Amino acid sequence: MALIRYNSNQDMETLQRQMNRLFDDIFSPSWDREMKGFSNVPAAELSETDEAVLLKLEVPGMKAEDLDIQVTKEAVYIKGERKQEAVSQDKGVTRSEFRYGKFERAIALPASINNANVSADYKDGILLLTLPKAEEEKNKVVKVNIG
Repeated sequence: MALIRYNSNQDMETLQRQMNRLFDDIFSPSWDREMKGFSNVPAAELSETDEAVLLKLEVPGMKAEDLDIQVTKEAVYIKGERKQEAVSQDKGVTRSEFRYGKFERAIALPASINNANVSADYKDGILLLTLPKAEEEKNKVVKVNIG
């Protein structure tokens, strides 16, 4: 019977290569397929003050007319389309990690709002919606009974 020396470093290197390949496959777009597993919805940040709910959306490279925003008392619905620019090249290959296409997103609000007085500001790829709270929400007092 032959003795084979166990090399733990070689096993760790093999494991490292396999993990690297796995993450490369997951997080890198390939030439043949689109990134179907990834969503192209904009990132959002929601904060609340006594007077309003503030919603920030990250929509870089989009024009205001490419966004459709609808607000109800309980939620904000955003639709849009990030369009690919037509680029003509004589030589070479383009590899892009940008995400193009349509997206939709519904964001539930933590408080009832007055959707008639919503204001929007769009600057440097950040859309800021100021959603004033409804009067009944501002004046809402809840009595807590101690048991």
